[in-house]
Amino acid sequence: MEIQYLKRNIDKILLDWSEERPPDRKPLLLRGARQVGKSSALRQLSKQFKHFVEINFDENNEDALSEAIKAASPERPLAEPIHRQLIGRLNIFLICGGMPEAVSQYVRKRDLLNGELVLNDLITVLKTDFAKYRKRTPLLLLNEVFESVMRQTEGKFVYERAAQGTSTATVRQALELLIMAGLVHPVTHTAANGIPLGAEKNVKYRRMIPCDTGLFLHTLGLRSEILPVADFSAVNRGSLAEIFVGLELIKAASCYMPMELFCWQRSAGSAASRGKAQIDFIIQKGSSIIPIEVKSGTQGSMQSLSLFMKEKHIEKGVRTSLENFGRYGAIDIYPLYAIGNIVRG
Repeated sequence: MEIQYLKRNIDKILLDWSEERPPDRKPLLLRGARQVGKSSALRQLSKQFKHFVEINFDENNEDALSEAIKAASPERPLAEPIHRQLIGRLNIFLICGGMPEAVSQYVRKRDLLNGELVLNDLITVLKTDFAKYRKRTPLLLLNEVFESVMRQTEGKFVYERAAQGTSTATVRQALELLIMAGLVHPVTHTAANGIPLGAEKNVKYRRMIPCDTGLFLHTLGLRSEILPVADFSAVNRGSLAEIFVGLELIKAASCYMPMELFCWQRSAGSAASRGKAQIDFIIQKGSSIIPIEVKSGTQGSMQSLSLFMKEKHIEKGVRTSLENFGRYGAIDIYPLYAIGNIVRG
């Protein structure tokens, strides 16, 4: 049932203001005590205008932002103020990470540095938990391999660099235990000539990403105050953005079917090669293959993406970065914070 509006003396003043024309009509600020009818008066006034947008900062801005992301697309980019606000939230999430206790600490105290104490405790707990696997793999080796994953997030994971003097087979066993525990996620090369992508995977080339951006930054000693606001490239050469995207793709996938992450790379010296090229992530959506290129800032060429699409006869590619939603020809642009839309949409 619609509530009847009670007319007020202020209505005439507001109406007079609405009928003025720029530059005579100045921005209007309506002051008053709470619950006296300010919002109702303004909503009544809005009927005089063709367009009316209400933004209520007393309501939950997080829910509204989440809905805005879901509704946006390359055809319908977000308003720039909203996009910039979401980039700021993204920075906070990257530093804080998604571990519940770390998030809870930030929500209660709004202090990222205090959250590092929580991350330190979490890392200690995780490493202590390695003891349950010591019958299969030495505890110290698991620690070494886990920390090596943090250092080898860019490019192929090299077993020989993980633990000096330890055989590749032993390191591989330790790494598989970390993967089974959900602490590490592999990104495996695929030829990507068709679906399923796993039919042409090559486990000899795998990147490894840790399970959380907060743990990653904390382990490497990259404190929150050095994280740039506008560019992640200074943080471990941009691998932070790739870690985030990989984790978001996993989270956006069905909980009933764990998502296997794939990539594609071609070395400069390979047979019939026309130069080195790499695609950060390749996903399957229905019967389509979608290549995803990750950029840590707002700029960068898309040569590898264009080359891959041409070679594999793929009609649509995705670039994700700090840019707003958009489109460059056959390449859709998704902001980093909205990369999950590709899987969910």
